Amino acid sequence: MKIAFFSTQSYDRKYFDQVNRHYGYELLYFEASLNEKTAILAEGCQAVCIFVNDQANALTLENLHKLGIRNIVLRCAGFNQVDLEKTAALGMRVLRVPAYSPESIAEHALALILTLNRKTHKAYNRVREGNFSLQRLTGFNISGKSIGIIGLGKIGLAFARIMQGFGCRILAFDPFTKDVPAYIELCDRDTLFEQSQIISIHCPLNADTKHLINAASLAKMKEGVMLINTSRGAVIRTPDVIEALKSGKLGYLGIDVYEQEDKLFFRDLSESVIPDDQILRLMSFPNVLITAHQAFLTHEALTEIAETTLSNLKSIVEGRENPNQVSNGF
Repeated sequence: MKIAFFSTQSYDRKYFDQVNRHYGYELLYFEASLNEKTAILAEGCQAVCIFVNDQANALTLENLHKLGIRNIVLRCAGFNQVDLEKTAALGMRVLRVPAYSPESIAEHALALILTLNRKTHKAYNRVREGNFSLQRLTGFNISGKSIGIIGLGKIGLAFARIMQGFGCRILAFDPFTKDVPAYIELCDRDTLFEQSQIISIHCPLNADTKHLINAASLAKMKEGVMLINTSRGAVIRTPDVIEALKSGKLGYLGIDVYEQEDKLFFRDLSESVIPDDQILRLMSFPNVLITAHQAFLTHEALTEIAETTLSNLKSIVEGRENPNQVSNGF
């Protein structure tokens, strides 16, 4: 089988080539993201492999279908970038990686919390410049704080275990989860907003969660709340978060995802003019920490992503059913 990989980075090639030794597929790597114009690059392939910011919309899917491609594999858990109604109409299979080292995402969320709180990034830069002052580096104890978790999938549960170890009260909202460990308090969304001092988002992006964090939900939160997002950028309505930062309602913001990241992330723009005023405004706040969608970037996660993706392809070759198929929207 010949597969076209879009939006590839050096680490994609490294880990997929390593795992592919056991499969023997022909892998073609493209740095370009998938869209209706770049779909032609997959000519001669039997499948395409895409990532979070590739766009498998109706027109792109039609162009792939004309090339004879009937299989789309995602090397990520989310599939909001794929028009599933169109894939169903075209008879195309879509398979994803539903879970890959959930600890990697959960641990990155913790890293954002600790860095924002204890300001280690600022202390590091100060010391390198010979500044050993402790002024404006005061943080707070995480122990004893109320932590709100939105989404209790494998990542949310991994994050809950970590925060329990810090001695925190764990609140969680997930409309699809009923059976949880005793240390987790399931509650409604408003209760979580009202009682949490730190809120971490671990839900998928869909019609119900898009712009879940907006002016109305922010108004219900505690003054000076810390908000962490390692899920999908569009869960947050950025203009409302900027206003909350300006007013002081939002005391800290840590994000590894951004609604318009497809135009920014995974690129070196250090010598370019960034045309996105919203992210420039976010970067101007001293209490905002942004990482460029790197929460998944661990050896364990990258290995598992490659293994599951190529295993998904094997099930296609062998004509087997696969629980990772999402063509029907689940």
